[in-house]
Parts: sequence; structure tokens; C-alpha cells
Amino acid sequence: MEFLLSEEQLEIQDTVKRFLDKHCPSTALHSYFDDPAQLPEAIWQGLVEMGVPALIVPEAFGGMGMTLLDLAIIAEVLGQAAAPNPLLGHTLATQALIYAGSPAQQEKWLPKLASGECLASFATAESGNWLAPSLSCVNGNITGQKQHVPHAEHAQLIVVALAGGRYALIEQGATGLEISAENVADRTRPLASLNLNDCPAELLDGDCGNAAEPILNTALVLLAADSFGGAAQCVDMAVDYAKTREQFGQPIGKFQALKHQLANMAVDVEPMRGLYWHAAYAFDQEPETASRQAALAKAHLSDRFLHVARETVQAHGGIGYTWECDAQIFIKRALFNYTFMGNAGLHRKRAADLADW
Repeated sequence: MEFLLSEEQLEIQDTVKRFLDKHCPSTALHSYFDDPAQLPEAIWQGLVEMGVPALIVPEAFGGMGMTLLDLAIIAEVLGQAAAPNPLLGHTLATQALIYAGSPAQQEKWLPKLASGECLASFATAESGNWLAPSLSCVNGNITGQKQHVPHAEHAQLIVVALAGGRYALIEQGATGLEISAENVADRTRPLASLNLNDCPAELLDGDCGNAAEPILNTALVLLAADSFGGAAQCVDMAVDYAKTREQFGQPIGKFQALKHQLANMAVDVEPMRGLYWHAAYAFDQEPETASRQAALAKAHLSDRFLHVARETVQAHGGIGYTWECDAQIFIKRALFNYTFMGNAGLHRKRAADLADW
């Protein structure tokens, strides 16, 4: 049994990492925090040119037909760089069309999503509830509200989750669609609320009955992968700072208390990698266990990322709390990963229920 990534997968990761090193330095991150309304155009176009949005799209629709694990290892690198990007919402909309779209709808939209010609997003949360949408589509129109929709203001297409496991397509500029930006901590991934007032929509006409779980599992795996990348970067940041920051005439990394803190952070992070790999593998190869593995990965990795990000701020001392320090960017990304699509407690309960405890 192979427990490591293939050479091709490692090359994919390395290619994306080199791109982000060039186009997403610390200064760029801070510029997005200063102006969160801007779309990370250069980063998104770079990901498009590398074929990232096309990875899991079937070859018949202009994609590469690769696995969720292939996409998850890219999400890890994006998390490591805290890269501002709309990939999460775009991927969930893509999965909705793959699992719930009719052949005609797939033929119309999937090539555009794979090529990046059309940016899409996904709307599911209602009144803080991520898992049980209550909106319905009556006579082709939707009335109600959705919250926490990623990059909604820039998306040309939004897939809206409806009651009963159904999904609908709403195009940007549709009558009765109002988009309001939300005030969020993680400014690299802006969220918005949708106010739908008799808004015309197109129901997805495929086999919607089996779509909800794969879409949710995709979100949980990608958030887990992003969390691992972010947590690993936090450890590196804290160690680098401990080597260079001096106090009482020596680097603070020589102090025993900080040594133990850094060691505990590293021990927390390294086992996280296999958990999200396993969840992505289960999605691709063991669908009967995929939901539980995705729930466990999201719950544990987002929880540990938040803990390690807090430890990173503490390791930096007073400067770790300031706007100018990179540590504040990662703790806010950790807060996003922890809460988006449900917190750790919710998914630990789901994992227990799925195991028939």
C-alpha cells in the first residue's frame, strides 16, 4: 500500500508553491487585508492557467478528471500561503453541477467553470444552519436569505442549496438578487449575504438525491487541507521568530519554556497531514466511509489550526497581536476554517452518529 504522494502530485504542489511564493508574498496578503473588496485576480488567473479549477471536472467537460486528493494537496499549499482565492466556493458549485446537474446543464456550465471563464460560488447557510437548507423554489423563483457565501459579489453564477437536497442556479444580475458584504475576520476570503426576493432560478435536474453528502464532504476535506497548510506555516513562523528575536542578549528560542511550546505545536501539527489525506482518499476510493472521515478531518484539523495559530501569536509576544504581523492573518484564517460549514463540535457529533455510537 502506498502511503506517500506520487512524484506527479509532489510536482503539482511544488508548482503551485513556486507560483504563490512569487505572487502572494506577505506584502500582498496585507494589501488584501487593507482592501478586502478586491478580487485576487492575479492569483486566481494563475490557478486557472495551471488548471486547478479543472482538476476534478470530468474530461468529457473539459476537465482533467483527477481526484479530490489532487485538489486537496493544492488547498494545503494555498493554506500555507494564506492565499486569497475563490477556489472553495467555485469548487463546491462545480461539484453541485457534477453530482446534481442534468447532462444539458453540465454541458453548458462545467466547461466554463473548468476553464475559469465563469467564476461560481455556493450558498447553503441559513440563520447559522449549514446542513439543513429550508428555502424552496416555487414556480422557478426563490424567496429567502442565504448567509456566508464566499466571493458572491464577484461570482457570475451562484449555486443555491434548497430544501429536500435540491439545488438551483442563479446568475449574477438576476432580478430580485441583492448581495450584501459581511464584516468578516478573514479578509482573504470575503463572505456575503444573499437576499432573494422572488428571484428567478434554474433547478438542477440531475439525480439530486445523492448530491448533498459529496458536496459537503468536498468542503470539509478542502477546509481540513487548508488548515494543515496554515498550521504548518504557523509553526515555521514561530520557529523563525524564536531564532531571530533576541532578549537578554540571546535568541528567545534558547529559553526552555518557548522550546517546549514550539515542540508541542510541531507535535500537534504533523499527524494532521495523514488525517486529511485519508479523508480525501476515502472520498475517492471508499465512499461508504467518506462522510465520517471528512467530518473527523474537518473537526480535528480546524480545531488544531486555531490552537496552533493562537500559540503562534503568543510566541511572537506583543507584536503578534498587531495588524502589521503576519500571525494575525493566520489566526483569522483559522477562525474561518473552524466556523465555515460548521464547527468542530458539530462534525464530531456527526462522526459519532455516522459510526452508530
